Amino acid sequence: QVQLVESGGGLVQPGGSLRLSCAVSGITLDYYNIGWYRQAPGKEREGVSCISSSDGSTFYATSMKGRFTTSRDSAKNTVYLQMNNLEPDDTAVYYCAAQRVGATTYDVWGQGTQVTVSS
Repeated sequence: QVQLVESGGGLVQPGGSLRLSCAVSGITLDYYNIGWYRQAPGKEREGVSCISSSDGSTFYATSMKGRFTTSRDSAKNTVYLQMNNLEPDDTAVYYCAAQRVGATTYDVWGQGTQVTVSS
């Protein structure tokens, strides 16, 4: 059974940092791209970043470049999202999702973790 479990969310002050984790089971990162998405209240879900299965290449939404970093630990089958210099607009539920190589959509989603940026 494929499962993605996010953790690491919480309340942080503006300018602070958080590291989210996405623990993956049932598949290996060698064959799946992993994406991070977020959804703020009243807004549509938006892409944050993704990391390629093949070589670990990373891609970011424009507003996250320079502040967010995605990485993976293949031995732990875990993907991370390091978020620095957080802003109130980053408040959202963050999800990770797995996309089988060659597929056009993300097949499996985690349950999400809440990130709240507030003073």
